[in-house]
Amino acid sequence: MEYRKLGNSDLNVSVVTFGAWAAGGWMWGGADRSEAVKAIQAGFEYGVTSIDTAPVYGQGTSEEIVGEAIKGIPRDKVQILTKYGLNWEDTKGEFYFSSKNNQGKPIDIYRYSGKESIIRECETSLRLLGTDYIDLYQIHWADPTTPVQETMEAVAQLIKEGKVRYAGVCNYNVALMKEAAKYIDLVSDQVSYSMVKRDIEQELVPYLIENNQSILAYSPLQRGLLSGKIKPGHSFAEGDTRVDQPYYSDKNIQLINAFLEKIKPLADGKNATLSQLVIRWTIEQQGITIALVGARNTAQSIENAMAAQLKLSAEEISFINSELAKLKLEL
Repeated sequence: MEYRKLGNSDLNVSVVTFGAWAAGGWMWGGADRSEAVKAIQAGFEYGVTSIDTAPVYGQGTSEEIVGEAIKGIPRDKVQILTKYGLNWEDTKGEFYFSSKNNQGKPIDIYRYSGKESIIRECETSLRLLGTDYIDLYQIHWADPTTPVQETMEAVAQLIKEGKVRYAGVCNYNVALMKEAAKYIDLVSDQVSYSMVKRDIEQELVPYLIENNQSILAYSPLQRGLLSGKIKPGHSFAEGDTRVDQPYYSDKNIQLINAFLEKIKPLADGKNATLSQLVIRWTIEQQGITIALVGARNTAQSIENAMAAQLKLSAEEISFINSELAKLKLEL
């Protein structure tokens, strides 16, 4: 495993970080709790010391699973990354979208990052995670109803109290990064990034590199699409939101799988899977510090972890990029 420092912090994280969204089941068609715990523990055995979760993932379920998985591991040997700012218990803030929880009951999600909510969310996360501090605390989505100053000063207070070590954000553009930087020292921005979703390379990546802030890439496998395991006509489980996204149209699945077939010999030559090749490519990209990758079971978790051992030459990366340039999705 490789480890990289987040921004100007002293927090070293594994380049392959366990993304615990799917572990919470919510929006992924459910999950097996015991398998999720085992997956996190298996990843740790292979050097995946960093785990990214959030309260909204299963409405507390994911954080509970992470807390259960890290019991018995010395706290300073694991890095917990969690979030705040998505609320489903009341209607404060801006309405985001409607969903169903793991029990199938309708819920409404709101973006809200008022000070009192952040303080409360942090206490709940600490309890569910079974820890007394969070290594990286990130706003999940920007809340236009609350001043950025109020939000960031609340996190700064938590850092002062020792409940949070470092502050990060998720899904922030350059303008929001600049505004937040007036009130707190941010070490990272967690954003969606994959071979087929590279819009951040235009403005955000150069800005973050210039300001020594790390990029945490989530959905590097485009929620399983770049694994090559999803075929046209794939049947998604009830509650799985991928079914409604354009990336998962039969046409785009077909186009992406054709691209994957072109780079598969490269993976085969390294005794690697397509997923491992995609993960390694991701963490080789300029400005990308780590890749957040989910796993539903032990085998997937180990496979993800082993991606860090791959080596890609400049020529191999150039070949992948040349094939990517030919890929024209219908989005």
